[in-house]
Amino acid sequence: MKQVVQNYKSGELAVLDVPVPGCKPGGVLVRSAYSLISTGTELMKVSEAGMSMLSKARSRPDQVAKVMQSVATNGVPATYRKVMGKLDSYTPLGYSLCGVVEQVGAGIDDVKAGDLVACAGNEHALHAELNWVPKNLYTPVPDGLAPRHAAFGTVGSIAMQGVRQGEPQLGEVALVIGLGLIGQLVVQLLGASGVRVVGADPDPARCELAERLGAAACGDPASAAVETAVAELTDGHGVDQVYLAAGGGSNQPVELAARLCRDRGRVVDIGKCRLDLPWNAYYEKELDVRFSRSYGPGRYDPEYELEGRDYPIGYVRWTERRNLACFLDLVARGRVDVEPLVSHVADFDDAVETYRRLKDGDLKAVAVLFRYPEQPEETAEGAKEKGEAQAPSVSVPAVRRGEAAAAPARAATSPVRLAFVGAGNYATSMLLPHLAQRDGVELSTVVTTTALSAANAQRKFGFAEATTDLDAVLGDTSIDAVFVATRHSSHAELTRRALLAGKTVFVEKPLALTEDELAGVLAAVEESGNDRLQVGFNRRFAPLLTEAKQRFGARTGPASLRYLVNAGQLQHGSWYLRQGTEGSRFEGEGGHFVDTASWLLDADPVSVYAVAPSGNEDLQIVLRYPDGSTAAISYVTTGAPGFPKETLDLVADGKVLRLDDFVRASVYGRKRWVSSRLPRARDKGQNAELAAFVKAVRTGGPMPVPVESLVATTAATLAVRGALASGAPVTLERAR
Repeated sequence: MKQVVQNYKSGELAVLDVPVPGCKPGGVLVRSAYSLISTGTELMKVSEAGMSMLSKARSRPDQVAKVMQSVATNGVPATYRKVMGKLDSYTPLGYSLCGVVEQVGAGIDDVKAGDLVACAGNEHALHAELNWVPKNLYTPVPDGLAPRHAAFGTVGSIAMQGVRQGEPQLGEVALVIGLGLIGQLVVQLLGASGVRVVGADPDPARCELAERLGAAACGDPASAAVETAVAELTDGHGVDQVYLAAGGGSNQPVELAARLCRDRGRVVDIGKCRLDLPWNAYYEKELDVRFSRSYGPGRYDPEYELEGRDYPIGYVRWTERRNLACFLDLVARGRVDVEPLVSHVADFDDAVETYRRLKDGDLKAVAVLFRYPEQPEETAEGAKEKGEAQAPSVSVPAVRRGEAAAAPARAATSPVRLAFVGAGNYATSMLLPHLAQRDGVELSTVVTTTALSAANAQRKFGFAEATTDLDAVLGDTSIDAVFVATRHSSHAELTRRALLAGKTVFVEKPLALTEDELAGVLAAVEESGNDRLQVGFNRRFAPLLTEAKQRFGARTGPASLRYLVNAGQLQHGSWYLRQGTEGSRFEGEGGHFVDTASWLLDADPVSVYAVAPSGNEDLQIVLRYPDGSTAAISYVTTGAPGFPKETLDLVADGKVLRLDDFVRASVYGRKRWVSSRLPRARDKGQNAELAAFVKAVRTGGPMPVPVESLVATTAATLAVRGALASGAPVTLERAR
């Protein structure tokens, strides 16, 4: 396997091939998915390795003292050989990662092979493809938490232990000095504890980031901005706690802490900065200076870390492992957001170059992650079957058509007889008004679960019959097509039954809420031979967008598409919010936007990547297509209500197509085309879509959209959930 190492004597960094660690009792063998570079601790170690021998000695007086003691005990020659031998050897880097359990050692019963775990320890959570991790230094990752986010577990525990040492209380004010990785996490943990935070850092970008993540105010410690903010928030009394999360040789942090802390306040040292305490300032305020030891109680205790002896919870509430689990829980619940801290994700094979760029300042970063190969190699022994981490992928089911039953003969001049299953708001406002006015269409039967809604639809739109008996409709051979316009959770099953009954089916989006539901629909197609199916993806039929695509013309190179959907907030109590039964909001509506992008790009996506900010339902989704084209869909609920719902830009071959919420469209190229503003309400294509569907039913011709495209869009929409959970692109593999 491969591991990142450093020679402390020469400063050389390398990715070496090393033996696979054995899976000892009392721990697990973990295959890394993501590991985190601590841009403070690790870079300090990397920088020290590049110093001269004299500079190294000056930077580590504790080690010099040990050498002098060895000289007194063992003599100069023996000590020299010992020191040179230790310096001229490779040492590991890394201490925070997330990976998949590959093998379980004796005595471990809380995880199994294939489980996702977060791991800690500068001897066990290394930048390596495989690590053996003892029981008290790993914890299972909560369901739904992306591996790249779980990789922050150890540094999160360091920040959490520092905050615990400060004993914050609701309503207090704290000052965080140093807004690097640990400082940014301290800011968020204090905010989650009900504490208002002022940040101090000379880097304006880090100050801005901390304010985005919840700090009340931030500024350069050398300026008056920090003191002004503290005075305003504390009525001039000073902050209750100061957290020193800075590094370096300056004594400014401890002096600033004394100046801005209130009488008998607490100063907690988390980082490694100079601590020449100004005696008078600390004495006069009787400041309580505390140190935070790494991840929490248990750190540096071999009986706890290596032998797995836990501390009783009644005596030690928060141990290393409990801090690790607590931090992951906060991230999983959206109380702490680590995604904005990720400045760069590098492939593990590029580790040496990544460290060089960080050390030289070419790469400015708060947090950097190593991403490990998606297809892990077999271990050296290779004889045992192990649960390996697989690259996220889903199979797009193949559409197989069995032998179709003979369709009832219908006269070309006879009206198309339609039945509606469901008559809710969308059906009665966006579908039925178009169909009720269309020549050659007969609204035969409306089926609802409540008699009154069926009667209302019959009265308003002129259905010949109203019923609550679905079986009677599916068994009526005179009905040509069935519309499924019910709640999302019933779409797949009703579609399946209607296909098996030999009906042409129009189902409103979504076609299915799970991969199993989608497979059930396709099984009905294969069993019946009936592939006469349309899903209500209406935007590809919108006249304005259709004309814009025609004006844009053919393209020769890859395209970039940006689609902003300002979805807005739903009213309290809306059934769309019932995710347990009706799926997520994007699963219900997102197929519209995936289908529109795929139609504009004339292809089906091959991979899906998605991220979501914590605390809201906003999604950022990137679809990749076979020719290299990409579509970025921003599905947001936190935008301004007055902003248009849908704006779209398509760029390729020196041309740009722009759509402004189905009101205006334009194309920029050798010639410019701009549509006239529509005089009436936005036309999102429902009328044209229904016309195409009715024509296909009447003539028996091809359906408006091939079933394969409907399946691909549905599979891509469902893959967003997996992409969010894994934190990695999900490959859409076409089944054969």
